[in-house]
Amino acid sequence: MLTEEQVTDALTRLPGWRTADEALYREVQFASFPEAIQAVNRIAEIAENDNHHPDIDIRWRTLIFRCSTHSAGGITAADVSLAGEIDAVVESTGG
Repeated sequence: MLTEEQVTDALTRLPGWRTADEALYREVQFASFPEAIQAVNRIAEIAENDNHHPDIDIRWRTLIFRCSTHSAGGITAADVSLAGEIDAVVESTGG
């Protein structure tokens, strides 16, 4: 698990992300529901490949991502890495 200082440092490289309840959170709004689902599908492929899966809340055009390593009880380097990969997908799909 990362220290509070390490998480704070990571957040400087992850604009739009915040912490709450021992997890990284980001909310993103897309132009359409199909664009949001396209992003979910791409993130699902990445998460499966990484064997590290975010919680994703789908609300029409809005996606809420939550990254936390449940087995570690909080935020780890894997969560920070996944958040960065989510950002890349969001940027490429118009979120």
